[in-house]
Amino acid sequence: MKKLILAAALASLAGLALAQPAPASAAASGPKAKTAQQSKMGACNEQAGDKKGAERKAFMKECLGAKAPMAAASGSAKTAQQEKMTTCNADAKTKALKGAERKAFMKECLSAK
Repeated sequence: MKKLILAAALASLAGLALAQPAPASAAASGPKAKTAQQSKMGACNEQAGDKKGAERKAFMKECLGAKAPMAAASGSAKTAQQEKMTTCNADAKTKALKGAERKAFMKECLSAK
Protein backbone atom coordinates (compact mmCIF):
# COMPACT_ATOMS: atom_id res chain seq x y z
CA MET A 1 0.00 0.00 0.00
CA LYS A 2 2.84 2.38 0.92
CA LYS A 3 4.54 1.66 -2.39
CA LEU A 4 1.35 2.46 -4.27
CA ILE A 5 0.96 5.83 -2.49
CA LEU A 6 4.63 6.63 -3.04
CA ALA A 7 4.35 5.76 -6.74
CA ALA A 8 1.23 7.93 -7.12
CA ALA A 9 2.93 10.86 -5.37
CA LEU A 10 6.01 10.59 -7.59
CA ALA A 11 3.85 10.34 -10.70
CA SER A 12 1.90 13.48 -9.76
CA LEU A 13 5.13 15.39 -9.06
CA ALA A 14 6.55 14.31 -12.40
CA GLY A 15 3.32 15.41 -14.09
CA LEU A 16 3.53 18.84 -12.47
CA ALA A 17 7.12 19.27 -13.57
CA LEU A 18 6.23 18.40 -17.16
CA ALA A 19 3.13 20.62 -17.20
CA GLN A 20 5.05 23.80 -16.42
CA PRO A 21 6.41 25.71 -19.43
CA ALA A 22 10.14 25.76 -19.83
CA PRO A 23 11.61 29.17 -18.98
CA ALA A 24 13.96 28.93 -21.96
CA SER A 25 11.06 28.60 -24.42
CA ALA A 26 10.51 32.37 -24.54
CA ALA A 27 14.19 32.98 -25.25
CA ALA A 28 14.24 30.26 -27.89
CA SER A 29 11.68 32.09 -30.02
CA GLY A 30 14.20 34.87 -30.59
CA PRO A 31 14.31 38.53 -29.60
CA LYS A 32 11.29 40.62 -30.48
CA ALA A 33 11.65 43.86 -32.43
CA LYS A 34 11.56 46.99 -30.31
CA THR A 35 8.49 49.16 -30.48
CA ALA A 36 8.83 52.84 -31.40
CA GLN A 37 8.33 53.77 -27.74
CA GLN A 38 11.05 51.35 -26.61
CA SER A 39 13.46 52.76 -29.19
CA LYS A 40 12.62 56.30 -28.09
CA MET A 41 13.17 55.33 -24.44
CA GLY A 42 16.58 53.88 -25.31
CA ALA A 43 17.63 57.00 -27.21
CA CYS A 44 16.48 59.31 -24.40
CA ASN A 45 18.22 57.13 -21.84
CA GLU A 46 21.51 57.42 -23.74
CA GLN A 47 21.11 61.20 -24.05
CA ALA A 48 20.39 61.50 -20.31
CA GLY A 49 23.90 60.23 -19.60
CA ASP A 50 25.02 60.84 -16.01
CA LYS A 51 22.04 62.99 -14.96
CA LYS A 52 20.57 61.94 -11.61
CA GLY A 53 17.40 62.48 -9.60
CA ALA A 54 15.05 65.32 -10.45
CA GLU A 55 17.27 66.56 -13.28
CA ARG A 56 17.14 63.16 -15.01
CA LYS A 57 13.40 62.81 -14.41
CA ALA A 58 12.74 66.24 -15.97
CA PHE A 59 14.99 65.47 -18.93
CA MET A 60 13.35 62.10 -19.58
CA LYS A 61 9.87 63.62 -19.36
CA GLU A 62 10.77 66.27 -21.92
CA CYS A 63 12.62 63.84 -24.18
CA LEU A 64 9.88 61.20 -24.17
CA GLY A 65 7.19 63.83 -24.68
CA ALA A 66 8.89 65.25 -27.76
CA LYS A 67 7.17 64.49 -31.06
CA ALA A 68 9.08 62.16 -33.41
CA PRO A 69 12.72 63.03 -32.59
CA MET A 70 13.97 60.61 -35.24
CA ALA A 71 12.05 62.31 -38.08
CA ALA A 72 13.09 65.75 -36.89
CA ALA A 73 16.74 64.72 -36.75
CA SER A 74 16.71 63.33 -40.26
CA GLY A 75 14.88 66.37 -41.62
CA SER A 76 12.12 64.31 -43.23
CA ALA A 77 8.70 65.87 -43.69
CA LYS A 78 5.37 64.20 -43.00
CA THR A 79 4.03 62.02 -45.75
CA ALA A 80 0.67 62.73 -47.34
CA GLN A 81 -0.86 59.83 -45.41
CA GLN A 82 0.49 61.19 -42.11
CA GLU A 83 -0.95 64.61 -42.91
CA LYS A 84 -4.30 63.03 -43.75
CA MET A 85 -4.24 61.07 -40.47
CA THR A 86 -3.51 64.23 -38.49
CA THR A 87 -6.35 66.10 -40.20
CA CYS A 88 -8.84 63.24 -39.76
CA ASN A 89 -7.91 62.85 -36.08
CA ALA A 90 -8.45 66.57 -35.50
CA ASP A 91 -11.82 66.46 -37.27
CA ALA A 92 -12.93 63.44 -35.24
CA LYS A 93 -11.88 65.19 -32.04
CA THR A 94 -13.79 68.39 -32.84
CA LYS A 95 -16.88 66.29 -33.62
CA ALA A 96 -16.37 64.44 -30.30
CA LEU A 97 -16.75 61.06 -32.00
CA LYS A 98 -16.24 57.92 -29.95
CA GLY A 99 -16.26 54.16 -30.49
CA ALA A 100 -17.82 52.77 -33.66
CA GLU A 101 -18.83 56.24 -34.89
CA ARG A 102 -15.21 57.43 -34.71
CA LYS A 103 -13.94 54.27 -36.37
CA ALA A 104 -16.40 54.65 -39.26
CA PHE A 105 -15.55 58.35 -39.62
CA MET A 106 -11.80 57.66 -39.65
CA LYS A 107 -12.21 54.91 -42.25
CA GLU A 108 -14.23 57.22 -44.48
CA CYS A 109 -11.91 60.19 -43.94
CA LEU A 110 -8.68 58.28 -44.58
CA SER A 111 -10.00 56.59 -47.71
CA ALA A 112 -11.23 59.87 -49.22
CA LYS A 113 -9.04 61.27 -51.99
